[in-house]
Amino acid sequence: MAPDSRHRSSSIAAKIHCREIALDGSGLSPSRRSPLDRSAWRAVALGSFSRIVVAVADPIRRLVQELSRLPGIGEKSATRLAFHLIRGANGAGRQQIQDLAQALLDVTDKIRLCSVCCTMTEGDPCSTCADPRREPDLICVVATPSDLVAIDRGGHFRGKFHVLHGLLSPLEGIGPDDLRIAELVRRLDTGVREVIVATSPSVDGEATAMYIARTIKPLGVQVSRIATGLPVGGELEYSDQATIARALAGRATM
Repeated sequence: MAPDSRHRSSSIAAKIHCREIALDGSGLSPSRRSPLDRSAWRAVALGSFSRIVVAVADPIRRLVQELSRLPGIGEKSATRLAFHLIRGANGAGRQQIQDLAQALLDVTDKIRLCSVCCTMTEGDPCSTCADPRREPDLICVVATPSDLVAIDRGGHFRGKFHVLHGLLSPLEGIGPDDLRIAELVRRLDTGVREVIVATSPSVDGEATAMYIARTIKPLGVQVSRIATGLPVGGELEYSDQATIARALAGRATM
């Protein structure tokens, strides 16, 4: 055995020996106890030592577990993020960690749903619904608040929005009552002339768009669907047949 290993072993043994004396209320030294008593006290001491080691690592393990719950972050990515935060906790990065924690608390305590468009906001109504420069008779329906941000980021749409907070999915048990469709129908009484359905061109997105169209058209409101097809800068030879078919069906007059 190497000298360092022997030193560490003797150090641990000494700690265990001291632990034995501290745990024993009889005041007897280990040599005056029976072999069975000495084994029992040694097992207790080793168990306590193991719990101390695990307790030290528990905050790191908990941080990794909490980070890995976020979408798109696996255990490896969560581990890298955790140790990045830990390394910065003792230096100038401590303020950054505190700002991050405060931002998470603010989101939890202050964010609510807009009473008009159902997006996530701090104020009610949200800034989009309260903007007088937007067209009040044009509503773009999206599935999630992130879809709203994606469309509004470019600044090409100047109407109002409505967030469904999901898509119809019978396999997952998500029906019309689980979405914000009833709130959308109530908004149509304010003089809306057109509803643009901007859900993704997936199976659930198409089913949701069809359901909204069947619900709104009898009310005399125009319902349109965002175009699908070839992306800008895309190559025909690399496109699948479904994408090409949608591009041909949605062709525009020049």
